[in-house]
Amino acid sequence: MGSSLADSIVQPVNDKIKDVIGGSGGSSVPEPPAKAGIALFSPEYYAACTIGGIVACGPTHSAMTPLDLVKCRRQVDSSLYKSNIQGWKTILKTSGDSIFTGIGATFIGYSLQGAGKYGFYEYFKTTYSNLLGPEYASKYKTGIFLGASATAEFLADLALCPWETIKVKTQTTIPPYANSVFDGWKKITATEGIGGLYKGLVPLWGRQIPYTMVKFASFEKTVEQIYKYLGKPASYYTPLQQTGVSFLGGYIAGIFCAVVSHPADVMVSKINSSKKANESVGGALKRIYGEIGFAGVWNGLPVRIVMIGTLTGFQWLIYDSFKVYIGLPTTGGH
Repeated sequence: MGSSLADSIVQPVNDKIKDVIGGSGGSSVPEPPAKAGIALFSPEYYAACTIGGIVACGPTHSAMTPLDLVKCRRQVDSSLYKSNIQGWKTILKTSGDSIFTGIGATFIGYSLQGAGKYGFYEYFKTTYSNLLGPEYASKYKTGIFLGASATAEFLADLALCPWETIKVKTQTTIPPYANSVFDGWKKITATEGIGGLYKGLVPLWGRQIPYTMVKFASFEKTVEQIYKYLGKPASYYTPLQQTGVSFLGGYIAGIFCAVVSHPADVMVSKINSSKKANESVGGALKRIYGEIGFAGVWNGLPVRIVMIGTLTGFQWLIYDSFKVYIGLPTTGGH
């Protein structure tokens, strides 16, 4: 009797719940449509990644200007400063010099480079994956990461090179070659033409393309391994936890980047500071290597490991934080 009374009270409630959520014999009530956002792999998606690259690269490279300044000068003349601290002290005491020499060219150049590097990487990663098809894209993921990043950097460096030339030329002369980025542009083009802004393009490609290939491929694989170690996919974790993984993966990737690209980085500094007007790039590289030798191309590596590790870690942190902010998933591990 008690059981029948209870059933008579509870059953209508259960029936109503089934009607709402969709039970046997009831019609399912559709969920409200999800809030519209940026569709993955759409033109808006690639535009967002391009903006993310600007935000990630321009400010971070600019923040490293004092360290980059001393590194470049020590690459050109290893006897100039005994240490970074001694270099900064000397610069601060020198009239007309500044530890932020070259920051204007750095900000413009690496903002443009970041736009191309991240935007084109996302585009070519999708394009190459689609060309291979799902089976081969899954099987050869690392090859896709390497190919997409190499293509992206090749194009991005066309935008970076003029500003990198001005930056290095200004940073490696004492007193600085130019008072501002636009003063540097005017002086170089007045004496060497527009071609003078691109005289370091080949060694820049030699530095940046391997650097970016390692940066993206090792980041993607490192993040994949971190989530594999944690035992759950990226989607299981909060956005804050995911961006923490991005920073760790980026820092580890940055260490590899610094080692792989360092000899070319030294050559870029040397070419932009000492290449003669009538000298070919190949001839200049041969002459410079004859002067500094194998040991010389590794000059300044410890400083660059700290600089690039920190730089790359924060770039991935900022880039993925930006993606999360606008409703996109983080990079890697999905």
